[in-house]
Amino acid sequence: MLGYTVPLFARMSPNNARAYQRYYCETCHNLKDGFGLVSTLSVNYDMTFNTIVMNAVCGGSDDFVMTPKSPLCVFKDPYTDSDIFRMMAAYTVLLTKWEIYDDKVDSPSYKTAFVDLTLTRAITKAEEEYPEFDRIVGEGFAGLRALEAEKCSDAVHMGRSFGEALSEPLGIIAGEHDSPKLRELFTALTAAVYVIDAVDDIESDFMDGTFNPFLQTDGTFINRMDYMSKHMYELSDTLNRVIGDLQRAYSNIRGDMAFMTEVTDNIVYLGMPESARKALSGTGDGRMTVMNLLERRKERKAVTGRP
Repeated sequence: MLGYTVPLFARMSPNNARAYQRYYCETCHNLKDGFGLVSTLSVNYDMTFNTIVMNAVCGGSDDFVMTPKSPLCVFKDPYTDSDIFRMMAAYTVLLTKWEIYDDKVDSPSYKTAFVDLTLTRAITKAEEEYPEFDRIVGEGFAGLRALEAEKCSDAVHMGRSFGEALSEPLGIIAGEHDSPKLRELFTALTAAVYVIDAVDDIESDFMDGTFNPFLQTDGTFINRMDYMSKHMYELSDTLNRVIGDLQRAYSNIRGDMAFMTEVTDNIVYLGMPESARKALSGTGDGRMTVMNLLERRKERKAVTGRP
């Protein structure tokens, strides 16, 4: 998925935009270097944000250069030698594995099966190298499915429960720099992304017959416009709540970051609220998954200036 943790580029200086693209590209190169060319399909904004924060908090290097712009830049080797980037790449591949599994359970299709097969080698390598990450992420998705089976209508609770599970491997990556406030940031971010996604997908989830916490208390869904007219206050309040939780968690860790704070400030205080606004108004593009990534590759290039 490309994700919702995207900068608001219109409010970002050229220098900060280049700094962000440098990290975005480097996450892609580490995926390719560690898990093969196909694994770069899983590079996303959420992974990039987490890598920036982790690198800045854990004393990583920020002096790697930006890949020269080229249609073939994906074939370049990484520009930094970093355990953080390598482990984040493995974590991203395994997160993609369990997202694919979740999609197969919800709505099996030839497309899902094809993507699963395409990423088999990358996933197998990540499983072998990081079995603990695989186990933890798998258990996180299992917990989310259990809440879905219970028809939970509390989107914030579901997002935070999922986030707490996913923060564990990120805490392992942080090593001696792991802390409750770092994990709270990752938990709050996951919760915000989950809630924004649920709002964004209300109509498509209804049409597909897939679970959405916001549809559990309304048995009279007609269309998105009608639903929004009845639940606008409730949805706005929930989005404001999770974005506020994220911003508070970020403010607690920001002082520990050695660099890139102008970029992460933009993402947390401008980009994420804009993603929430678009989801609420129905003007967003919806969450990008690896299943439809190939079909919309040009859109990603237009936003980031990169393949």
